[in-house]
Amino acid sequence: MIDHIGFPVSDYTRAKAFYLKALAPLGYGLIMEVTQEENAGEAAAGFGKDGKPDFWIGSEGGLNKPMHVAISANDRAAVDAFYKAAMEAGGRDNGAPGIRAHYHPNYYGAFVLDPDGHNIEAVCHAPA
Repeated sequence: MIDHIGFPVSDYTRAKAFYLKALAPLGYGLIMEVTQEENAGEAAAGFGKDGKPDFWIGSEGGLNKPMHVAISANDRAAVDAFYKAAMEAGGRDNGAPGIRAHYHPNYYGAFVLDPDGHNIEAVCHAPA
């Protein structure tokens, strides 16, 4: 089981603003932030819910290739709300909310590209 994931972003302030908006519909918020002074010159923001930061971004600079992260949503409405919020926050469409039957009949997901091109997904596996 994964405890948390983290990755560097090219513009920390821009990415932090994006994730604050995009992840809110999934119940995620900024749980903690580590300053450059506390963390060997690199800032980091930990997002999560229920007090546990499990999704981290850092100011080390962007990656050479984009990555994919999927975050579990409680229901399909949360997937829809994530997609809308992410698009309003400056994300780019990479797959509107909908069933992805090639994964399984109840796989309902939405995909957006963050400011660095990372493919961020919200997914609900429950039936409608």
